[in-house]
Amino acid sequence: MKDKAVIDYITNWLQSYAESARCKGFVIGVSGGIDSALTSTLCARTGLELLCVEMPIHQEAGQDARASRHIDWLCERFPNVYRQRVELSATYDAFRNAIPDASGDRHDLSLVNTRARLRMSTLYYFAGLNSYLVAGTGNKVEDFGVGFYTKYGDGGVDLSPIADLMKSDVYRLAAELGVITEILEAVPTDGLWGDDRTDEDQLGASYDELEWAMEFAGDESSLSTRQMEVLSIYRRLNRINQHKMVPIPVCTLPDDLR
Repeated sequence: MKDKAVIDYITNWLQSYAESARCKGFVIGVSGGIDSALTSTLCARTGLELLCVEMPIHQEAGQDARASRHIDWLCERFPNVYRQRVELSATYDAFRNAIPDASGDRHDLSLVNTRARLRMSTLYYFAGLNSYLVAGTGNKVEDFGVGFYTKYGDGGVDLSPIADLMKSDVYRLAAELGVITEILEAVPTDGLWGDDRTDEDQLGASYDELEWAMEFAGDESSLSTRQMEVLSIYRRLNRINQHKMVPIPVCTLPDDLR
């Protein structure tokens, strides 16, 4: 991949899309992770307005601090960037208190997805207020490989500038752009659980392994035990998350019922 040319291409694509949509710029949720760091930097390079929003919900302190320092870094380099912090912990707690008591893994995951959807609603508030586009931060492995995002949460966006980049591409381009070292070296996490669990903990495989599985098209008889395990993990996640990756099904009426 021609890293510098790709950076320029995505930057120009973002700028052209926003101008065609007659929008003033972008709004993005900055999490302290590599994907939002790269996406926000690419948006900043367009010269259009960029609002970076911090939306902690009982956030782990290290993630919160990384997000803040990345926005500091952006604001120092790009005069078109500004920031907004929205503390959503109380809003989330109010929701929890309003729903019936429940327990179990499905309950916990539903609450995790609720966090992502509260953040999506917050971003669209600022988008509507300022005539901005909500910039998505999903990469190719997450968006089209294993479906590792929340439907109508971090998957609810107006455009996806890095969704054709593998995770390894994201790291390389972020380094090329000078993203701060602590983000480049941070262990990937979605930050939705309020603890230190990583993406690998949740997925059962690293991004490098999942990239390999996503591109594998060879002879399975020659694979190691771990490679077969990763391939199984990838295929299972890809299968069960297809509902996120395909268009919403529409019940089309036959002509004889019209």
